[in-house]
Formats: sequence, structure tokens, C-alpha cells
Amino acid sequence: MAKPSSWIPHVETFVDASRPSNQQAASLEAIAALVKKDLLTMEAVVREMEMYLTTSDHILRARGILLLAELLTRLVSKPLDSATIHSLTGFFTSRLADWQALHGALVGCLALLRRSTNVGMVTVTDAKMLMKSYLQNLQVQSLALHDRKMCFELLECLLEHYADAVAPLGDDLVYGICEAIDEEKDPQCLLLTFHIVEVLVRVFHDPLGSISSFAGDLFDILSRYFPIYFTHPKNDDLDVKRDDLSRALMHAFASTPLFEPFVIPLLLDKLSSSLLSAKLDSLKYLSYCTLHYGADRIAKHSKAIWSSLKEAICTFSPQDTSFLLAFESPKDMRSQENKVAAEALVCLERIMVQLDSSSGYSFINFIVEDEDIEMIFRSVTGVLGYKDLTAEGKQKLHALGNILFVSARVSSSSCNKVFQSFFTRLIEILGISSRSFSVDSSLNDSYVFPEGLNFGALYLCINLLVACRDLTVGFKETKPYYPQVEDFWCCLVQNFSGPLADFLGSTLIACGSHDTEKDYFYSGVKGLQTLATFPGSSMPISKAICEKVLTMFVSIITGRCEEELLWKLALKALIQIGTFIESSYDTEKRTSYMNIIVGETFSLLSLDDSGMPLPLKLEALNGIGTTGLDYMMRLIQGLEEAISANFVKAAVEGNVKSMEILIYLLEYYSGQVLPWLKKTVGFEEVALRFAVNIWDQLESSKALNIGIQGQGLLDAIMTATRLAVGDCTAESQALIVQKSYCMLSSMTFFPLKESVPLAPIKLESLKLIQDIVSLSSRDEWLISLFSSILTALHPQTPIPEVREILKLLTIFVLKGYVPAAQALGSIINKCPLKINTIETSSVCTLEEALDIIQKTGLYGVLSKDPLSNGTDGSCENVSNLFCVASSKRLFQIHAIVGLAWIGKGLVMRGHEKVTEIAILLLKCLLSSSSKEILPLQQNALENGNGPDIDPSVVRSAADAFHILLSDSEVCLNKKFHATIRPLYKQHFFSSMIPILLSSIKDADSSVARASLYQAFGHLISDAPLAAIVTEAQKLLQPLMNAICILSLDNLNKDLTYSLLLVLSGILMDENGKEAVTENAHSIITNLLTLISYPHMMVVRETAIQCLVAMTGLPYVRIYPMRTQVLQAMTKALDDRKRSVRQEAIRCRQAWASIASRSLHF
Repeated sequence: MAKPSSWIPHVETFVDASRPSNQQAASLEAIAALVKKDLLTMEAVVREMEMYLTTSDHILRARGILLLAELLTRLVSKPLDSATIHSLTGFFTSRLADWQALHGALVGCLALLRRSTNVGMVTVTDAKMLMKSYLQNLQVQSLALHDRKMCFELLECLLEHYADAVAPLGDDLVYGICEAIDEEKDPQCLLLTFHIVEVLVRVFHDPLGSISSFAGDLFDILSRYFPIYFTHPKNDDLDVKRDDLSRALMHAFASTPLFEPFVIPLLLDKLSSSLLSAKLDSLKYLSYCTLHYGADRIAKHSKAIWSSLKEAICTFSPQDTSFLLAFESPKDMRSQENKVAAEALVCLERIMVQLDSSSGYSFINFIVEDEDIEMIFRSVTGVLGYKDLTAEGKQKLHALGNILFVSARVSSSSCNKVFQSFFTRLIEILGISSRSFSVDSSLNDSYVFPEGLNFGALYLCINLLVACRDLTVGFKETKPYYPQVEDFWCCLVQNFSGPLADFLGSTLIACGSHDTEKDYFYSGVKGLQTLATFPGSSMPISKAICEKVLTMFVSIITGRCEEELLWKLALKALIQIGTFIESSYDTEKRTSYMNIIVGETFSLLSLDDSGMPLPLKLEALNGIGTTGLDYMMRLIQGLEEAISANFVKAAVEGNVKSMEILIYLLEYYSGQVLPWLKKTVGFEEVALRFAVNIWDQLESSKALNIGIQGQGLLDAIMTATRLAVGDCTAESQALIVQKSYCMLSSMTFFPLKESVPLAPIKLESLKLIQDIVSLSSRDEWLISLFSSILTALHPQTPIPEVREILKLLTIFVLKGYVPAAQALGSIINKCPLKINTIETSSVCTLEEALDIIQKTGLYGVLSKDPLSNGTDGSCENVSNLFCVASSKRLFQIHAIVGLAWIGKGLVMRGHEKVTEIAILLLKCLLSSSSKEILPLQQNALENGNGPDIDPSVVRSAADAFHILLSDSEVCLNKKFHATIRPLYKQHFFSSMIPILLSSIKDADSSVARASLYQAFGHLISDAPLAAIVTEAQKLLQPLMNAICILSLDNLNKDLTYSLLLVLSGILMDENGKEAVTENAHSIITNLLTLISYPHMMVVRETAIQCLVAMTGLPYVRIYPMRTQVLQAMTKALDDRKRSVRQEAIRCRQAWASIASRSLHF
């Protein structure tokens, strides 16, 4: 046990009010740690602290009691015996009478009451004594805020966890709580008081008990806070919002039916308030309270409630036509006024559901017998066209439609009464006869529209149809209803569904595409969609009618694509019908949907002369296909057939139109179908089949006839195949690779049939090189497609004869095939460091792969290979062979691109070999100063072509640094399973920057320096900003030099813009401000030169934005440049681009405001 001398000083520190708070806190934690480790008991603490707990010095006594209380707070999970808890509870209970030490007493009581059973808690007897002391000694409203809050927390804890202890106190307890919470104003305390009332009611659940006699008093206290008017200050640390307070008060209102005589009249009265927030709160409270008070109590207020709700709905329904035309539900009403109407409708629905479920009450009678409703009905159906309705008429129509909609869908009995009172009259107004149904599935124009169409009647009729459909399928928490024979509404729907379908179809035939008639499109489509989505089990709609509706929509999709609005509405309806059928598991409707919709629309893929543009075809097919997996599989089958058919026409026959179609189909397949399938099942089978089919198409095509669009088609095929292969399992990928390798090995040029050795390639192999140079289009496609597949493989997917493949890819890299270079980089990135399997023909180590590439001659193109002993001369021979067959400049550029992608694979896996490639590229950049002559330059000298390296080769070497660090969409990313080392960009950036900066410093040629700055620009623009800001002190000046030099060349405009974005990032980062401040003059000078940059508008715009950011620097650093900036901005105000002029105005204002003197120009 700890000796008193080791911890008593901590007590003395805490009770000394003059000590700093951090010392007091540390002392408290030290004592708590001793108790937790059982080195000190609570009995010992109390015994040694007796003097502080009982002293007449109220400051020391208060600090001592607070120390003991805070100690208990930190020991809430520390087991204590019952005697100790009893003793401590008695002590703190007695201290509630000590007003000078009350704060510590409250903290101690709360700490004890919050203990759980497994660590020892306060007994019922002790809790009762504590409650009595609370009621006798505390005048809560006279206390400070923090102490009041703890008083309420103490009450809340006693009521929730010690109900049996406090309940016997009866009226004294209720009266004491009323006294404590009365006149409270603090938001946090109010949140507690509202909850206390809610819990208090649960303690005294007997309706004839203590609560009944105090219900009026409690409500009188609560009602003063309604409606909650509380604006939370933005700069306040309070976590209490108005919605929190309002929700807590609402729960208190609804906590007991005893509040009903007071609450309902109050809420109805507040509905007449001029404050929209008060109306909204009243409606929310009314909805919530009716669910808790019971039907018997609410029924007494039914008439008054209906009158208030009717007024709110009719007054605040939207006048915006879009709500009517689009048939939006109340939840979509966005304005504050519309929210009142929406909340009133929710309230109406809840009340009707509750009263309808109780026998003897029928709220619906108030609605159908209401004179105002009848007057509105006659008014809105007395006008024919929608355009003839006034704004007030549209508001009334929308209000009536929602009222009838809500009323009809709450129950079958309500639906019957609504249909009896309104539906038959609506059908009569529309002129629909139950005998007018035509079995013909096509649209007909037997009705005269639009002059004779009553839009109000049509709108209300469709609302009622939607309501009874919702009744049958169920809505929110309501279960589906199965219609009975005696249901009047069901009989009406059955009798008139066929004629109504003809009627609605006729509206779509008769109306044009003018904006004034678009309301008929909305109406017709919505009504037909509703008829098609009645559940089959309820049977008010026959199968024939449902199929007729589907046929109508198909005819619109296939024959009226020029009417954009109608076409899109029909497609949306078909998608929603398909989704409904899939979710309802209706096999009969599913069969109809499959035969009519899927069969008819998917046949569009095989029709070249359908008159519908291909993008619209695919939009329709995609929408319908995504409603269910079976539909999508049918779509995929059709797509595959269309792709195969168009492949032959495009690639073999050279049909340009088929090539355009095929590219679009492939882009759709990779951009829409594959992503959707990944979220469901069946992706593996589809992707595998697609990839194999592509290779089958190429195998069956002995020769390709492609024109200038051939590359676009190849890119689309590679993208789709790569995405399909990338998400397959390693097993499926192995099958695809094997298939493609077999095809590749059958090529006439394939040099690996007899395995080309790594020995020097002599001149007798020239025929092989010449064969590769003169490849057919088909062979080029095969190698490119094979390369794209390799980039998408998992690291564990075996590659047949991988060593031979590496040689082949290296040769094609030298020929200029970028996919081959990407494939090499991917293989290098995913090669294992060691091989653990016996079978090694399909796998090789990283070192072995690099050795194969090096010996095939890729490194030797640019320099004496640093990895080679240089004894076999293979590099020179490969170079010579290719120089005979191709341009030496292109040969060098291709080698650089290949090395860049290999380096990228090494960079991402964090391998040190990338440094050798980077150094090789730097040597190429430095060779522009003629200090070093490359092997091919030596050949050029002998041929009399001059010693200088071609500038395009130098530029390629600089651009290689962009490949090394930039993110790629086509390979070497997470999607295609690349090996990625954390922070690989930062690691490479930090290792290369010192070398680059040193090379720039030592360069003695302006050409070499410019090339080095280009490489530096790529490196810094692709690196993470955090890494750049960390080194901003040494990078900022080279960055400005790079911008200055690179901006002189039009070819560097994109890189210049990227560097400006880097500068902008540094300017906006707090960690870069010191470096920016030191280089402020240089930065501003360079930015001013870019304001007139002629090659790219965003460069000028970004430069001006950077100048605005510079105004945040210290005054003394930027003021000397003020005049120059303002003069430059004057010129920028004449820029031909508006966005630049706007930024110039903003910049001018910012720089003019840094001094009080006015502008003089």
C-alpha cells in the first residue's frame, strides 16, 4: 500500500485553489491511479482527508469534497464494496444541504448513481434518501448554469435507474420536479427537463396516480416553450440544435394521454400562426401525438383537426406546374410553404390510418361530405385544358388530388367511399364507357383531343388509380391489401381499366410535342404505368390490359424517338414497371415483360434501318436491362451478337458505318454493362465469354480491311477486353491468356517458335526484323490485344512461356507498340522476387525478367548497358538491324518509351533498379550538349549525318519522367492489380530531385538545361503536393525557373499549366508560406510575364489567381511590386476571354486594397 507521504502532497495541491489547473488535474490523476492499482483504498483516502471534508473553511471544504467526488468519477468502473458505497452515498447526500460545497456534492452523487451492478451501485434505500435530500435542500433555479445542469442530470438518473426508489415519494416528487424545471431557459438544461418529464410519466404510469393531478401544471410549464424558437449561434460551442429541442419537447407532449386535452387545442391554435415554422412544428407534433394518445381521444377532435388540415393543404400546396405535371409526391415539395402542405398530408394520413383501424370512427366522412371539397372539385373539373387553369386553380387541383390520394390509400373502406363519391363522376366527365375497351394492342385515336379533354378530371382520376394501387401493394409500414369481392373500388377499376387504358393511350396519340400539351404526356404515361403495376394477386387489372399497356410503351420507344419528352417518359415508365415486377416476383407479368418489352426492344440491336439513333437504342436497352439480371443477360446476348456481326463488316469488309457502330457498342459494353454486372452475379462467365469471342473473331478473320478509323476501333476493343479480363479470377485469366498465346504462336512472323536465344542477333536474322517491320494489320492487332490482356492480369496468373513473351514484347517495343511497352511494365511490376514452384516456364523472377529485356537490346539503344559486361555486342547488333529497317530517331524514341513503362513498374513496387533507368534517361537529356554521343549517334557520324541528337528524342526522354510518376488509367493501377508500395511517389521524388537539381546546376548548355527543366517539371507536377511543400525552400526557385523557360515553347503549354497548379498549391499551403515569402519578388515577376501568355487561357487565368493569393503575404514583401501588378492588371482587363478579365478585376481590387491611397494610372 502507498504511504500517506507519497500521495498527501497531491491532495494538498488539489485543495489549494491558488495552484494552476494543470497541476491540480495531474494530482487528481495521480491519486486515481493509486486507487485503480489497489495501492490505495477509498477508506484511506476519506480518513486522511477528514480535515478537508469537515473544516469550517468553506473554500477548503468545497475543494476537498470536489476532490473526493472527482476521484469517484474516475473510478466509475472500479469495484467498491457495498459498505464503502453506502458510506459515500450518505456523506454526499448530507452535503446537498451545504450550499457552499454543493458543486462537489452533485458531482459525487452523480458518480455514485452512474455505477453499474457489477462494480457496486447505490441501494434503493440510499437512492430514496438522496431523492428526499434533493427535494428538501435544492432550489434548482437559483443555482448557476453548470450546477443546474447537474441537478437535472441527477434527477434524470434517479428516475431512469431508481424508479422503484423514487416512486413512493408520489406528489412530493412531481411537485418538486415542477418547481425545479419551471422557468428554465438554457438549451442544454431544457433538453434534460423535457426528457425528465417523459421519464417521469413512465414512473407514474397509473392514469389515476400522481401525474393526473399535476398534468395541467406540467403541461403549463411545457407549453411555454412551444413552438421552439432557438437560433444556434455559429460561433457557439453548444451542441444543442433547435431540432434537438423540438424533438425532445414533442416526446414530452406525447408522453402521456393525460396531456391530450391541453395539447390538441394548443397545436390546432398554433396552426393559425403566421410563422411557417410554428405551422410545421404544430403539424409534426400533431402527427406524432395522435399515434400515442389513441383513437378514442383523437376522435373527439376529428372535425377540428380536419378543418385545420384542409386549410393548411389548400393554402400551401404548390402553384408550380412542375409538381402537377410530374406527379411529384408530397415528400418532394421543397419550399417552406410546400413543406407545410406536405406535413399536413402526412398528418392527415396518420390520423386516418389510426381512426380507420378502430371501429366506430370514420374520418373519411368529413372529407367526402365537406362542402369546400365539393366546391373545389366542381371548380377544377369545370375547366377543360390544363393551360386554362389559373395559378389558384392549379393549387386547388394539386391540393384536392393529394387529399383524395391520401384518403383513398389508407384503407379499403376509405377507398370505397372516395370512389363512390368521386371516381364515377370523373369517369363520366372524361366520357369513358366500360364498353369501349378494344382488344387491339395498338394505340388508337378514337377520342377527340386535346380540345375535349378535361385535364382536372384526368389528373384526379390518375391520383385515385395510384392510391388504390398503393393500397394493394402496401406503403410505408402498411401491409398489402388483397381486394375482396365486395370492394366497390375494385369492381370499378376492373370495369374501367380497359377503357381507361385506351383513353390514356389516345392522349399520347392525339397530343403533339408542344410545351402547352406536355401535361397530357405526363398524365397518359403515369396512368398507363399505374395500370401495369397492380400486383397480379389482387387481380383488378387483367393480363390482357397489362400486356396492352406494355405494347403501347414499346411502340413509343421504337416509333416515336423524335418526341424527346414522351420517349423519355415512356422509357422511365418501362424501367419502373420492370423494377416493380422484379421486386414483386410476379411470374405471369414477368413473362409478359420478357416477351413484349425485352423481346421487342432488344431486337433493335439487329436492325440497322430502325430509324432510331444508336445512342437512343442503347439508352433504352440499358435502362430496361438494369431492371433485372435476366433482362441484362438477354441484353448482353444481343450485344455480343451485334458486336460479332459488326466486327466482320467493320474489320473484314471495311464498312465505315459498321466500324462507328462497333466502337459505340464496345464503349457501351465497357462503360455500362461490365460495371453493372460487377455489382451482381454472372460477371465471370460474361467477361470470359466476351474475351474469348474477341479472339475467336480475330482467328476467323484471316485479313483485316481497316481504314483511318482502325486505331479507334482497336483502342475500343483493347479497353473492353482489358476491363473484362481485369475483373476475372486468376483461373479465368489463365484460360484467356492461353487462348491468346495459342493464336499469337500461330502467327507467321512469330519468332519464338524455335525460341530465339539471347545470344547476339547476327545479320542473318535481318529477315525476322524486316518481317516485324512489315506486319499486317491483323498481326498488329493480335500483338496489341495480347499486350492489353497482359496489363490486366493478377500477379499470380501464369503467362505461358513468359521468357519468350518478354523477348517478343521487347522487340515490339522497339517497333513502337506502346501496348507492348505497357505490358512489359506490368509484367515487371508483378514478377515475384523468388519462385517457389517447380514449373517455371510460366513464371520468372524480377531479376531474370530484367536480364532478358537487357540482353534483348532495349538498354543498349541509348547507351552502353550498365548492366551488361559488353562482351557479346548484342545491343549494337539489334540497333544496327533496326536502323536498317526504320528511322534511328523513332527507334530511340520507342526505346525511351519502353524504358519509361518498365521504370514505372519498378517505381510502383519500390525497386531500386528504377534508378538505373532514370540515370540513363538523364544521360540522354545531357547528351543534347554533345558531351556524350550515343551508339546510334556514332553510326550517324560515320554516315555523315551529324553529331547532334534529335530534339524529339531529348523531349521523349524528358516526357518519360511523366510516365514514371503519373497515374495511368490503362495499366499499372489498383484496378489492374498492380503491386503498389505505399508512398512510392514520395520516395522516387525525394531520391531524384537532388540529382536533377545538381544536373541543372552543372549543365553548360541552354538546350540541356531546358530539357532538364522539362524533366523536372514532369517530376514535380506529378509528385504529391505534401512532398513538394516539405521541400519548398529549395524547390521554389527551380520551379520558377522552369516556368520561365518552359513557357517560351508552345509545346510545353500543358506542362506550364501543371507547374502553375503546383505553385498555386504551395501558395495556399500554410507550410509553404515561409519559402513563398522569401521568394516573393521572383514569383511575382514570373507571374506577371504569364499574364499575356498567348497559348493557353487557363495559364493566364491561373497566373492572375496566384497573384491574388500573394496578397496574403507580409505587406513589406509585396508592396514594392504593387505598381507593376496594377499596371499589368490594367492590360489584362482587355483580355479576349471573359474569365481572365473577371480574375483581373478581382486581382486589381485585392492589390489596390493593400494600401490606403487610391489608384492613379
